[in-house]
Amino acid sequence: MEIQMKPGAFIVSKTDLDGLITYGNETFIQMSGYSEKELLETPHSILRHTDMPKVVFKLLWERIRERGGIYAYVKNKTKQGDHYWVFAYVTPSFDPSGETIGYYSVRRAPSAKAISVIEPLYRDLLEAEAKGGMNASETYLLTLLQQQGMTYDQFVLGLQK
Repeated sequence: MEIQMKPGAFIVSKTDLDGLITYGNETFIQMSGYSEKELLETPHSILRHTDMPKVVFKLLWERIRERGGIYAYVKNKTKQGDHYWVFAYVTPSFDPSGETIGYYSVRRAPSAKAISVIEPLYRDLLEAEAKGGMNASETYLLTLLQQQGMTYDQFVLGLQK
């Protein structure tokens, strides 16, 4: 069953460098179906839905490890096995000396337009991944972007408008 985020709500979480959850706001805890105690010090991937192509997380990790932020549409699963879509912005967190100490994510409800494009795209990426691994999925995505004459960021942000 799909769960909808409340309009105007934001999901906020923080992780350490290994992706272990160090903080989640009340909306994050509520949407996940887990208690705060169950989430803290647990890999953020506990929420990863099987409908998510690995290439999306590859792009995410590449970008944030390079000290940049990235937007992505993510389908999460709840403790009860339900799911919800988010439009996420993930960035590294820095200490006062500029060293990366973890990651920060703010998520909100995606537009209906975005999901109508992303769901079939993610199915295609998963199919490519099943046939030829993550490299095949990445090639599929990069070819699509090239055909549309846009970067990943332009594509993702354009869907949210």
